[in-house]
Amino acid sequence: MPTTFPAADPETFEERLSAFHGIGRWSAVNDGLPWKPAPRSRPHVWRYPVMRSFALEAAEFLKGDAAALRVITYANPGHPDYEAACGHLYAGLQALKPREGMTCHRHAASAIRFVHEGTGGWTAVDGDRISVGAGDVIVTPGRQWHEHGNDNDDGLVIWQDLTNDPLVSSLGASFFELHPQGTHLKSTPARDSLACWGGLLLPDTGRRHRESPLAAYPWARCREALDAAARAGHHDPYDGVLLEYANPATGGPVTPTAGCRLQLLQAGEETLKHRHTGSVVYVAAEGTGTTCIDGTDFNWAAGDTLCVPSWAEHSHKNGSTTQEAVLLSVDEFPALRALGLYAEEPAE
Repeated sequence: MPTTFPAADPETFEERLSAFHGIGRWSAVNDGLPWKPAPRSRPHVWRYPVMRSFALEAAEFLKGDAAALRVITYANPGHPDYEAACGHLYAGLQALKPREGMTCHRHAASAIRFVHEGTGGWTAVDGDRISVGAGDVIVTPGRQWHEHGNDNDDGLVIWQDLTNDPLVSSLGASFFELHPQGTHLKSTPARDSLACWGGLLLPDTGRRHRESPLAAYPWARCREALDAAARAGHHDPYDGVLLEYANPATGGPVTPTAGCRLQLLQAGEETLKHRHTGSVVYVAAEGTGTTCIDGTDFNWAAGDTLCVPSWAEHSHKNGSTTQEAVLLSVDEFPALRALGLYAEEPAE
């Protein structure tokens, strides 16, 4: 049967089509398919002293149950309406006052936490109650019960939340739940993930763990590993001495969608420029430096948070001729690699 084409009316075509929730893909309005990565996120630096002061101020008027969400969200200037520091990565700053604790809860998103300062802080993940100090990294896998607190009688504990909340929300997979007893430590068998998974010899890994069974990555051990790698000549021209926080059961990233790495820039070192798909949020753990992103320099000091959007050309420089600099980073690489979308290349 021959096909009969209707008379064409290009001037009203888009309006008539939109009434049936359709869009002509060739339309200039349909800009959702760029020819190269075009993230909405912009490069930005959040200064720790500034954000810290807001976290301390919030701690004075948000108390009790409200303190559970007393986090200063780092909102990217490219999309202030979308709560992400960069790409699909969330970053926020939380301060715990003396003798303060957070009700046990769990959520679909995975969290990586970097401790900025304080002693006496603790976090508990799936029965593992861990004392935390400055520089420590804590991993909270999605859907696992966890809670936090500060046992000090005096002094704050401040840490950085780095999560995949924006990705989980975008996929329509968010869940949040409060523990019915307020704490899971009374009903969950106690465990010590660092004792089981933090050594050279590991438990049987036949039962694979998609997310890291190791909850704590102490700063002293990680900094020592970075120094050892530097002495051994482990060096990348684009990232300096770079090591990954790994899932000891698989050798892969600490979460299925977000990776975490630690890198050392030697005194006076300047890396080569490169770019890759996937956004990165950096937290300056030690020293000072400059990151050049798409031709613009962004200076940072210990505690500051910096973001590099997907496919942005970037390089790092340690401006000190005598002191080393260390950057912790959380990235979107595991999700992109799983989807076959990761790409990397040197800058032209």
